[in-house]
Amino acid sequence: MNFRTTSREEPEINLIPFIDVLLVVLIFLMLSTTYSKFTELQLKLPVADVDAQRDYPKEIVVSVSSDGAYGINAVAIGGRSPEALANAILSAAKEGNDTVVIINADASAKHQSVITVMEGARRAGLTRITFATQPSSAKTSQP
Repeated sequence: MNFRTTSREEPEINLIPFIDVLLVVLIFLMLSTTYSKFTELQLKLPVADVDAQRDYPKEIVVSVSSDGAYGINAVAIGGRSPEALANAILSAAKEGNDTVVIINADASAKHQSVITVMEGARRAGLTRITFATQPSSAKTSQP
């Protein structure tokens, strides 16, 4: 015989430790996540629309071909180092340090080639640098 009265208590579930553990895991995941989506971006560079081309009285046009060859004012340069470019830019810059360097790079030229031109201009003491662009096809097709 069972003389005990069965008092059935409902079990109590304490959610506070569970929430604490979830918050710690969430903070850990947020801090340790690497954002690799930035390296997967597909970029399409814009085309500039220019109404009128400016004429600079003291300018040096540095051309960069797709294979990384350089030319200054339509004269080919033998070297591809920043020192060779600096020497060639210095010999072309007869007007002084206020000469504007215009970088005219091919669309498929490597980024490093353009940076090399900028480094050569910096070593030559020229700080005014601009980039040549071509007008977009929509702008040229209008009468």
